[in-house]
Amino acid sequence: MKVHLPVRKAILGRRTYEAPAEGRWGKIRLDFNENTTGSSAAALAALRRLSGKELAMYPEYQAPTKTLAQYFGVEPAELLLTNGGDDALRVFFDTFVEPRSHILICEPTFPMYRYYAEIAGARVETSHYSPEMEFPLAAVVKALQKRPRVFFLANPNNPTGTLVDKTAIEKILRAASRTAVVLDEAYADFAGVTGVPWIRRYPNLFIAKTFSKAAGLAGLRLGAVIAQRQSLALVRRALPPFPVNVAALSASVAAVRERRTIERYIRETKRLRQWFGRELKRRNVRVFPSAGNFLLVDFGGAGPALFRRLLRRGILIRERSKDLGPGFARITIGTEKELQAVLRILDRRGR
Repeated sequence: MKVHLPVRKAILGRRTYEAPAEGRWGKIRLDFNENTTGSSAAALAALRRLSGKELAMYPEYQAPTKTLAQYFGVEPAELLLTNGGDDALRVFFDTFVEPRSHILICEPTFPMYRYYAEIAGARVETSHYSPEMEFPLAAVVKALQKRPRVFFLANPNNPTGTLVDKTAIEKILRAASRTAVVLDEAYADFAGVTGVPWIRRYPNLFIAKTFSKAAGLAGLRLGAVIAQRQSLALVRRALPPFPVNVAALSASVAAVRERRTIERYIRETKRLRQWFGRELKRRNVRVFPSAGNFLLVDFGGAGPALFRRLLRRGILIRERSKDLGPGFARITIGTEKELQAVLRILDRRGR
């Protein structure tokens, strides 16, 4: 039997992002900015308390939403829970982006913005960070005059670590009266800066959050969108009725109620980020300033050989040679023991 499936051209032409490779378990995983210390004991205990009947029933969202909204400092009507941070981004395409319309991004950045644009059949206009990974504010403000449907800004940015300050963001919001501005704050916990307090002032501002980083719940897939309630009501129309599973709800509520584990992880990550950056610079490695739980580094000509040595020893980092140049890599700030393992391999260069 021969068939011809009517696949959309946008799907056939999609090329941006592939899922992470399998076989990573048991290795030192410094490649996807995961919380390598693990989730909190409170979250694990909450999962153990789930009953078989709870797993068999569709979840209820009102009580968990209230708790998580309090954690973010907003009202429940200003918070929308999603199936992971990626789904928190996808919903903007479902809400605002028509085929052949366009979005605006700044590259290098998180590839899922371009990925979803390709699936939606939208065009992507791009501004570029400087060679020093500085944010292109003037170019962005100018590009907003063309009225893109959505402007995505990871803040801090992945993979550069760049943090855009409040003055620049407010300038963008004032210039984007016909554009949904999405601040992707996956790494904002490590920067101490958030746009959440501005949502009631700017109806075009949307904040995307994730519990995959500081909260250590990447395996449960929980994200969120925060915005002014009237604006968020439009986004709610694009979500199914049960977007988040009961395990993610239970663990996240327990994690934010206890919250000391999250706060301790953030403090330790900031300390190790500074220490690891100094250690790399002592070894003549170019290190870019970062406000996330990772560092973008340039090992130069020695990079490709170093990456192979790290891989042979079960140490995974995110090579960025294809888009940034040979020798570039993004390294997650894992535990001190994990980072010491990287430094030991680096110290063996040429031996």
